[in-house]
Amino acid sequence: MNATFYEFINLQLGRRYLNLKKKNSVKDEARTKKKSGLRENIEAILVAVVLALFIRTFVIQAFKIPSGSMKQTLLIGDHILVNKFLYGIKIPFSQTTIIPIKNPERDDIIVFKFPEDPSKDFIKRVIGVAGDVIEVRDKRVYVNHTLLNHDYGIYTDPHIIPGVIQPRDNFGQVVVPEHSLFVMGDNRDQSYDSRFWGFVDLEAVKGKALIIYWSWDKGKFGVRWDRIGQLLK
Repeated sequence: MNATFYEFINLQLGRRYLNLKKKNSVKDEARTKKKSGLRENIEAILVAVVLALFIRTFVIQAFKIPSGSMKQTLLIGDHILVNKFLYGIKIPFSQTTIIPIKNPERDDIIVFKFPEDPSKDFIKRVIGVAGDVIEVRDKRVYVNHTLLNHDYGIYTDPHIIPGVIQPRDNFGQVVVPEHSLFVMGDNRDQSYDSRFWGFVDLEAVKGKALIIYWSWDKGKFGVRWDRIGQLLK
């Protein structure tokens, strides 16, 4: 009787031990799965961050237009994408190009570091490249002694300012140096550009403006749907 009782007790204890061990095993497995899932999420986030940084540094970057110097091509509140790969690959967080691809061409709309304050980004249109002769006479722009007749340049002030007072309406002749660009805003009378502060070094160029992906009219507090998706040229 006593032997049977002890056998029964041992059997019950054995079952409880096995059940407890099984429960602990299930808990450990769940904990392992939880850790594995958390690790996968962290890895996915890190990969996404690295990929986003890579794209922003070397391929595409978004910019917002803060001023009207490029009207009517670009309006205040336009958000654009800029191709940073087109002109070459730079060392991250520097202006040094390690793999040059091509130089900006006339009429390209480019984003560059402002020569007077490299912490600021400017956006203008390329008017002249190295070796070009640039002149502005009574608001008319000449490149290599040929008048530009593009429809993107606008003038909002009918008055013509003599060159001895300021270079807005009468400027040059100047020759664009090697490794440099002469740039102007499309809103000719309201643009602070190469007429005032000189040339843009090629190393300061960040990329070429491609497309308007969003446009917000702050004054009317509404989206400019007709501008979204416009290719810039």
